[in-house]
Amino acid sequence: MDFIHKPVLFRETIEALDIRPGGRYIDGTLGGGGHSAAILEALGGTGRLLGIDQDPDAIKAATERLGHWPNFTAARGNFRRMGELARENGLERAHGVLLDVGVSSYQLDAPERGFSYHHDAPLDMRMSREGTSAYDLVNGLSEGELRDIIWRFGEDKSAGRIAAGIIRAREHGAIETTGQLAEIVKRSVPAAVRRAEGHPARRTFQALRIAVNGELDALSEGLDGALELLEPGGRLAVITFHSLEDRIVKRRMAEYCRGCTCPPDFPVCVCGKKPRGKLVHKGGLAPSTEEMEENPRARSARLRVLEKL
Repeated sequence: MDFIHKPVLFRETIEALDIRPGGRYIDGTLGGGGHSAAILEALGGTGRLLGIDQDPDAIKAATERLGHWPNFTAARGNFRRMGELARENGLERAHGVLLDVGVSSYQLDAPERGFSYHHDAPLDMRMSREGTSAYDLVNGLSEGELRDIIWRFGEDKSAGRIAAGIIRAREHGAIETTGQLAEIVKRSVPAAVRRAEGHPARRTFQALRIAVNGELDALSEGLDGALELLEPGGRLAVITFHSLEDRIVKRRMAEYCRGCTCPPDFPVCVCGKKPRGKLVHKGGLAPSTEEMEENPRARSARLRVLEKL
């Protein structure tokens, strides 16, 4: 299966980066190379673009698609290591950084990657294809640990029921496939949840994926690394797809824009802190009605953009 990812808020994101000829840019979530291709077109053969992805399939696909550009470099790794990866590839500073966080269309649609409850496939969910898998978590964690993951990363009110259902199912053998897990979740939740719109396993699969890949910690570290790399006037554009991600980005960008942190009753500032950035779009940007109708996965997306001071 080809690595194809349909970018959301594509035009808005490229415009927000305010790409300048000769500039240096980082696509921290290379994926199928859609955003990177547009950045390279805007650069017109000048400047530099570093594409980062932890998925070897993404690196292979993007290199085949974009390798003819002399100013393009692909680096395998997690964007939480952005500063280190940039320096390893001769990039000390950047004029723009893009993060399109979460799971890609390819990873969801490729059954063998084990991300989706729509296909019966081995439980995996590892973006990097390395390390602890969803199989390991589902079959190795205690009921309390599973409940905490499903509640914390899935915000599922049925987390306790689902965790208990997983433990009961494990008494009869290992839970090996996405189909098995989806059916366990379906049996475990109340009837009203089963009748509600959307698959009842959606939040559980999201929670396990986030836990397997350490996505929220990586996002926090990646945002800090991006800000450090940016030149003054450079822009950080981040696309999120669920409230947990968006909350982190919103709060972190608010911190970057905040200056003095002294108590309000202090007559003068003693902390000396200055704002490090300013928001380009207050409240962020959501997809248009047309885009949401064309691509249902875009419904929860939001683009937030920060310009470094």
